Amino acid sequence: MELWKKNAAELAAMIAKREVSSREVVDAHLARIDEVNPRLNAIVRRFDDQARAAADRADAAVKAGERLGPLHGVPFTVKENIDLAGTPTTSGVPALAEAVSSSDAPVVERMRGAGAIPIGRTNLPDLGLRIHTDSHLHGLTRNPWNPARTAGGSSGGEGSSLASGMSPIGLGNDVGGSLRNPAHCCGVASIKPTVGVIPYATEIPPTALNLAFQLMVVEGVMARRVSDVRIGFDIVRGAHSRDPYSVPADLKSAPSDRKWRVAVLAEPPGGRTDPGIAEVVRAAGRSLADAGHHVEEATPPDYEECIDMWGATLNGDLAIVQPVLEAVMGEGGRTFLGYGRKLLREADQPTMSAIHMRRFEVAAKWSQWFETYDVLLCPTWSMPAFEHDADVASEQGARDTFETFRAVLAPNLFGSPAAVVPAGVADGLPVGVQVASWRFKDLVCLDVASQLDQSLGVRTPIDPTW
Repeated sequence: MELWKKNAAELAAMIAKREVSSREVVDAHLARIDEVNPRLNAIVRRFDDQARAAADRADAAVKAGERLGPLHGVPFTVKENIDLAGTPTTSGVPALAEAVSSSDAPVVERMRGAGAIPIGRTNLPDLGLRIHTDSHLHGLTRNPWNPARTAGGSSGGEGSSLASGMSPIGLGNDVGGSLRNPAHCCGVASIKPTVGVIPYATEIPPTALNLAFQLMVVEGVMARRVSDVRIGFDIVRGAHSRDPYSVPADLKSAPSDRKWRVAVLAEPPGGRTDPGIAEVVRAAGRSLADAGHHVEEATPPDYEECIDMWGATLNGDLAIVQPVLEAVMGEGGRTFLGYGRKLLREADQPTMSAIHMRRFEVAAKWSQWFETYDVLLCPTWSMPAFEHDADVASEQGARDTFETFRAVLAPNLFGSPAAVVPAGVADGLPVGVQVASWRFKDLVCLDVASQLDQSLGVRTPIDPTW
C-alpha cells in the first residue's frame, strides 16, 4: 500500500521499527500533494526542503536509538490561522499575507515535540468566518468527493487534504463547527474539545479574544481515523502559560466494560434534516445498541434556544468589529458576514447580559441531562455538503446554511466537547455523526466515536472523483 494511504499511527510505528524512513514518508506525501492538490487547492503553502531536512534528522534519531515521540517522523498540516514559526498566519486574507509569526502556537509546539513534521499550511475562508472554504487570498478549496460541493469550513483545507491523502493528521480550530463541518463534508474525524483543554495563543494581532471567542473558540485535531485524533488530542492537550484560561484537565475514559447510555437525536429541532442523514445517525445508534449499550431517542432541553443564544452571542461581538472585518475580507466573506449579521439576533449590551444569565441556566439543565446520558448522537450537518457559494447566493441561501449546521452550535455555546466520526453516506457524500457530551467528557466522546469508526467508519483517503 502507498505510504500516503497509511494512518498517522501506522506511519509512526513503521518509522520506529525502521520498516520505512521518515524521509520516504515525507516524500510520499509531497508527491501526493503534487498529484492532487492542483485539483483541490487544499494546501496553500509547502515546506518541502524543511520537511525533508526534519525527516533526515528524525531518521538519524531512530538510527541512534533515541527516545521517540508518538508521532516521530510523521508529517502534519496546519491551518493558516494557527501560528507556525517563520511562516505567515494569513487567516486567508491579503492584509495578513506577510504576517509572519516568530513562534509556534502551543498546539504546533506540542506536535513538533511529539516528533511530527510540518509539511504544509491549509486553506480557510476569510478570517475563518464562513463554513465554506473560499479564501480571498488563496481561492477555492474543493471537496475530493465531489468538485461541485463544499469541503466545509472553516478548516476546509484540512478536511480536503486529509481525505485525499495529502496529510495524515492536521490542526484546525472551531467556534461554530469549524473542526466538525469539514469532517462531515470530507469524510474524516475530529473533535471539538472542551474549552480550555487545548491551549490557544497567537502572536499575530488581534492577540486578545473578544468575549464570544473566549467562551467558545478552541484549537483541535483532525485525522482520518478517530484513533489518530485521540493520539493527537493527547499530544496537544493540557495547560500552557500562553493561554491564561487553559486547564490541566485530568480527563478520564469510560471503563472498557462500560455500557454507555446513549441519546439519539436524528432530526434536531429547528429545521429540516435530510432523511439519508437521519438514517445514518439512527444506524449509529442501532450499532451501539447491538453492542449492548443503552440507546434511546431523546432531545436535550431548550435545544432551539441554544442555537439562538450562540448566534446572538457571536453577533453581538461581530457588530463591534464589523467595519474592520469588512475592510480586509473579500466579496464572499463580506456577503456571508452581512447575511449573518442580519439573520442572527441583534444583541446590545443589556441583551448580551441577559443572554449570559440565561446561558448559565440552560447549561445547568444540560449538565443534569448528561447525568442521564453519557453521550448524544446527532448529525453534524442536517444536509449533505452544499454546492459552492450556495451560502452567499441569496439571503435564503444563507438562511439555509445556518439551518444546515445548527446541530454543531450547542457544544460551542457551552464550551463542551463533540467528536465527529464519518459513519455513512447520503447523496453520494460522507455523513459525519456527532458524538457530544458534557464538559471534560472529551475522552468519552472519543471512546464512543472510536467504536462507531470501527463498525461503520467511511474509509479515506480517496482519489478526487474527477
